[in-house]
Amino acid sequence: MSNVNNSNNPNPTRAFYNKFFRHAQGAGVKGYSNHYCPGCGHGVAQKYLAESISELGIQDKTITVSPVGCSVFMYYYMDTGNTQAAHGRASVTALGHKFANPGSVVISYQGDGDLASIGLAEIVSTAQLGIPITVIFINNAIYGMTGGQMAPTTLMGQRTSTSPNGRQPIMGAPFKIAELISNLDGPVYVERVALFNAKERTKAKKAIKKGLKLQMENKGFSFIEVLAECPTHLKISALESEKWVQEKMLPMFPLGVKKDLFAEGAEAGAGAGTGATHTNNFNLTAPTFDAKKVFDIVTGGNDETVPRYAKGVFPKHLDPKDVSMKLAGSGGDGAQTAAMLIAQSAINEGHDATHIPSYGPESRGGTSYADIHVAAEEVLSPASPTPQILIAFNGPSLMKFGPTVANGGIIIYDSSVVTNAPSFKQAKVYGVPFAEIAVKLGNAMVKNIVALGALQAASKLYPEETFLTAVKTALKSKPKFIEVNEKAFREGMKAIH
Repeated sequence: MSNVNNSNNPNPTRAFYNKFFRHAQGAGVKGYSNHYCPGCGHGVAQKYLAESISELGIQDKTITVSPVGCSVFMYYYMDTGNTQAAHGRASVTALGHKFANPGSVVISYQGDGDLASIGLAEIVSTAQLGIPITVIFINNAIYGMTGGQMAPTTLMGQRTSTSPNGRQPIMGAPFKIAELISNLDGPVYVERVALFNAKERTKAKKAIKKGLKLQMENKGFSFIEVLAECPTHLKISALESEKWVQEKMLPMFPLGVKKDLFAEGAEAGAGAGTGATHTNNFNLTAPTFDAKKVFDIVTGGNDETVPRYAKGVFPKHLDPKDVSMKLAGSGGDGAQTAAMLIAQSAINEGHDATHIPSYGPESRGGTSYADIHVAAEEVLSPASPTPQILIAFNGPSLMKFGPTVANGGIIIYDSSVVTNAPSFKQAKVYGVPFAEIAVKLGNAMVKNIVALGALQAASKLYPEETFLTAVKTALKSKPKFIEVNEKAFREGMKAIH
């Protein structure tokens, strides 16, 4: 958790490191100062966070998550578990920590340019989920670290580097994030506080500490918005910036509790400003890494051994270590299902395999292709930009991916759809009427299994029994379709000559 022993440190902010190594490797006075500009609210908010962690005795089980922005270097200061998340993703990263370690206290610390802009979808989804984490949201009405651009919380008329004439109506009104979050069903506590005088700073400290306590008690999601100063981008002094927050920000962002389902006197858990009742039941359990338990979860306890018809022998006649394939066609052609069956066949034979799907916008008629790899030991890259084998279900797929097939590769296409195929001199080309064969068998949907049979005959990737086992397993709940699929597979094999 830490690299400094603070066990004998009497300081109430011992959740901070004894020295900060952000500048000059902690030498001299720089080892005791943070990187924030004079008058910045971040330092004050983090001081209250550190004090609250220490006072509650939760330092050894606290994880702080900070994203891109002025908070990015918080891990230099907080002597806790720390994660630095991608821009806007701190709240969902915090969820990951909470699910992995349910007994931990997880804090997502984010700025307004981060949380209210690129991370807006993440914070709304996280808050609605209601999982017990604590989010501290610093609102200084500006993008701080990246150059003073207009933020979602920038005030109307406020000048920034990207709104030099002030924020105009065409740019939209500022987001009131605390109000937005409080109207969701998931959160149990939402409050907006400020830092511009001693009275408000005391309230801010209490709100941060309360948000942590509610998480410790497993009561639910807490959100504390902190109105903070940014003298640098306001281009005024620290004292003037405190006055600016009080006079300019408060009319747009009124302070106070927006929701508290556990406030004293709250009727049946009803929150301030909401008629919702608290019904969350958080029984989070830590993930297991026990091999037997994981196996039972994945297989449903079925330890039946899958037969290996290739005897574990890798198809080295195609490639010594890794065979790459691509299946492509229109949405509904069954390329993805065939790709999954190929990957499952490889896994059944004890080899590594990956299947990466790419879908068009339509469920039927749109483009769809799959990249597949089968490796003797481990697939190192799942994409197939130059496949050794291509199965094309329509003309556009053949035209697009045919030229990308590697020298000495194999191309199999549906000749009942592509009647005038181009020449591909670098590969062996087989035209097989997938659709026509499937229709003759009375089920047009099995054309992808026809293609699978053609693949077996043309490539000898695996024995036919390997593929048929995968097909039968996939149809275990639909046994009446097994017979027609077996016929389709063998007809596909016969079509290769």
